[in-house]
Amino acid sequence: MFDYLIVGAGLSGSVCARLLAEKGEKVLVIDKRNHIGGNCYDYYDDYGVLVHKYGPHIFHTENKRVWDFLSRFTDWYKYQHRVLSFVDGRLVPMPINVDTINELYGTNYTSENISSFYDKIKINLETINNSKDSVISQVGEELYEKFFKNYTKKQWGIYPEELDKEVTSRIPIRFNRDGRYFTNKYQGMPLHGYTRLFEKMLDHKNIKIMLNTNFKEIKEELSYKKLIYTAPIDEFFDYLYGKLQYRSLDFVMENYTKEFYQEVGTVNYPNDYDFTRITEFKHLTGQVSNSTTIMKEYSKAEGEPYYPVPKKENKEIYSKYLNESKKLDNTYFIGRLANYKYSNMDVVVYEALNLIDKIEREI
Repeated sequence: MFDYLIVGAGLSGSVCARLLAEKGEKVLVIDKRNHIGGNCYDYYDDYGVLVHKYGPHIFHTENKRVWDFLSRFTDWYKYQHRVLSFVDGRLVPMPINVDTINELYGTNYTSENISSFYDKIKINLETINNSKDSVISQVGEELYEKFFKNYTKKQWGIYPEELDKEVTSRIPIRFNRDGRYFTNKYQGMPLHGYTRLFEKMLDHKNIKIMLNTNFKEIKEELSYKKLIYTAPIDEFFDYLYGKLQYRSLDFVMENYTKEFYQEVGTVNYPNDYDFTRITEFKHLTGQVSNSTTIMKEYSKAEGEPYYPVPKKENKEIYSKYLNESKKLDNTYFIGRLANYKYSNMDVVVYEALNLIDKIEREI
């Protein structure tokens, strides 16, 4: 008899498992994959380069509680992410900032007067109805065309005017020369990788782990009091109201016998080529080696679920599953797949911390 069965050994499941185990609960964690860590999983490739299997994961947060919790299981490589975008045949900083504008237009704006440029080009709208509106209300049509329109089409399979405004509202427009992609107080990469962090987090006498294990196939064979479910919520309910829509990704790795392939960790390609971006992992990890591995990302409609598609019809389907989930006793749904939302890693950890706080209050 386990006190808790946790479905999914990613961030949500692993954080919950550790906290419950420290409270004396007996926990079984299962995952259909052959490894722990969920999409954060990293490994050393055939060339000895530490790479992220499911795309780059850069940790950043303002939340000290989250940072302190994860710091129990890792030291940090103090990395701050920088992104360039290949536009008009040149590499310019992304998010758009003062330097981006000056490099594109040959101007000499400063942080003191850049707002006058944005004021001239932005389009004043009474209401923001979609992702295109969100962008052009800040930077106008031309920069929308250069940076956002085609990138969004590649990433989501539809143009920004067909997506909820939340998709592009996540991307800031800068009024200074700060070239960092994130400006959070706490930023870094686990010094020895994410997988090592998860190994330490799950290393507890009260935690048992079963990999290559499908919940549907073994749920009747296990004895447990409570369930924490981090897998897709529509799958849990046997697609009662239909399948929720996701975008998936294909990753292509390439290794080069040189120190670095590109200037920064990630370069976006909004208009050129079929891939959306190239990530070079040595920038992220600080690793020193004779070769370097890059990852090209290609977005697609089918496959492993990565990004919930924020459209009205999907939200309506999810709300039906959410109502079903509220009818269940001793069952908790948490994480990006169970809650059908794209969340940064720090938010996922914080929600897991809060869930265990809530469970403790219920006892």
